[in-house]
Amino acid sequence: MLERLYENQLALEAALMELTLQIEKQGLDEVASNVRGVLFVIDENAGHIKQGLRSYEPIVSEKAPPII
Repeated sequence: MLERLYENQLALEAALMELTLQIEKQGLDEVASNVRGVLFVIDENAGHIKQGLRSYEPIVSEKAPPII
């Protein structure tokens, strides 16, 4: 489930980047700059989420119940 959230975050980041490029083409540089600030935060958070997933995976596999 956490991996899906991470993948969704990456997809939203990509979509925002596409919108940012269109906004820049329209000459709305201030708006584009604001969106790029948000994209920076999203990217930073995605990195932390990915690190958390890496540290969480061994714990999950160790405590997973046996498959019958």
